[in-house]
Amino acid sequence: MKSIEEIRQQLEFGEFEFSRHAFKRAVERNISEQEIKEAGKNVDIIEVYPDDKYSPSCLLLGVTNAERRLHLQVSLSNSDTTKIITLYEPDAQEWINYSIRR
Repeated sequence: MKSIEEIRQQLEFGEFEFSRHAFKRAVERNISEQEIKEAGKNVDIIEVYPDDKYSPSCLLLGVTNAERRLHLQVSLSNSDTTKIITLYEPDAQEWINYSIRR
C-alpha cells in the first residue's frame, strides 16, 4: 500500500488522476488542479477505508495556499499516480477541526 509520503509527493507534483466521479465533483465544486497540488503538500490521513469497494482507500485533509480546506478520498493502491476517488470542501458543521466527524 502507498505511504502518506508517496501520496503527498504525487499530489504535489501533479502525479494524480481523477475517477470519473472525482472529475465531475472537481468541476461542480470549482476545485482546481493547482489547489489539489497545494493541498497535497500538507495532507494528513483522517480516515482509512481498508475494505473500500475497489481497493483500500483513505480520506485526506489538506489546506491550499488560500486556506481552503479540502477532503480528498484517494486509493491506496501502489501505482505511479494517486487516484482521486472524490473530493470536496468539508462542512464545518459536520466536522470537528475538519478532521473528526461530529
